[in-house]
Amino acid sequence: MTEDADRLRRWRLLLGNAAEESTGGLASKTDAAMDGALAALYDTSSDGSKSRRRTAGLGGSAPKVARWLGDIRTYFPSSVVQVMQKDAIDRLGLTQLLLEPELLDAVEPDVHLVGTLLSLNRVMPETSKATARMVVEKVVREVEDRIAQKTRTAVTGALNRSARITNPRYRDIDWNRTIRANLAHYLPEHKTVVPERLLGYGRRSQAVHRDVVLAIDQSGSMASSVVYASVFGAVLASMRALKTSLVVFDTAVVDLTDKLSDPVDVLFGTQLGGGTDINRAIAYSQSLIDRPAESLFVLISDLYEGGIRAEMLRRMAAMKNAGVQVVVLLALSDDGAPSFDHDNAAALGALGIPAFACTPDKFPELLALALERGDIARWADGLQQG
Repeated sequence: MTEDADRLRRWRLLLGNAAEESTGGLASKTDAAMDGALAALYDTSSDGSKSRRRTAGLGGSAPKVARWLGDIRTYFPSSVVQVMQKDAIDRLGLTQLLLEPELLDAVEPDVHLVGTLLSLNRVMPETSKATARMVVEKVVREVEDRIAQKTRTAVTGALNRSARITNPRYRDIDWNRTIRANLAHYLPEHKTVVPERLLGYGRRSQAVHRDVVLAIDQSGSMASSVVYASVFGAVLASMRALKTSLVVFDTAVVDLTDKLSDPVDVLFGTQLGGGTDINRAIAYSQSLIDRPAESLFVLISDLYEGGIRAEMLRRMAAMKNAGVQVVVLLALSDDGAPSFDHDNAAALGALGIPAFACTPDKFPELLALALERGDIARWADGLQQG
């Protein structure tokens, strides 16, 4: 196929039958099948009604949807399949069909699908729960593989750096840093540096060096963030040097710390959707902090507060003034710019608590900086500019 012919073919697949006069028809059965799969989804209006120009659609039939899911996995790469699945759920109202085990077996698991399944957790029939759990577990393990080692490395490095001392024993001296810090005392005649101060590491201990509290907004818009935060929480909980607590909230607060050994259990302990009482979640989180100067509090929320706004801001200010390192993430996901309450974000910024979105790949770096009590606001500005 020539380059021009392939370009026309792509435009025909993109635009549908309406472009056939200008681009020509589809020559192969494979292209026709791809066109049918695209038409079933994108030639249907966002309210689920059929377009006047087309008669395609998925309807409400589980067998038909299952066949369609099989078709798109045959003709499109995994990344495209995930987008089409999400669009099908959003545009065609297929949420209820995901309660059927045979349909769950046909889907391509991804973070957005996990969010949808978690929102259905309370109404899911027993026949579907085992299959849904396998779907969720597959995504969780993929996320763990992606972020676990990077997180452990970043956090361990941060804790080691924070443990450096200026009067180490001989065996604990960090000679590279000591030499760099004493270059002004180089003696040319002896070709050596005479250090005036030694730098090194403190003795390793099994003591907990930092307390980390993750508070996750489980409103429906935060679904992807809940998935990633749960996995990060489980990774942090596996590190002896950290004491990690995880709470999720809507209008109520649920402490899921005892489930951190398995992030899948954490996720099935959430209930996506409902209202939001951030103030109540912060109040509970404050009760978990007994070493403010050694504590990191991460609030993951879009800041749409259904509780008492003034009290929420007062609690956040009190936590920061007590010495807690406070970080507010408007989203922890790859979903792009989030929707959030700009007034509350600005109010937190005025308190010296920046509120910003962060991708999962950048979160280990943020954690390390926060544990070292670095300049989070400056880091966030660089993240947004980049």
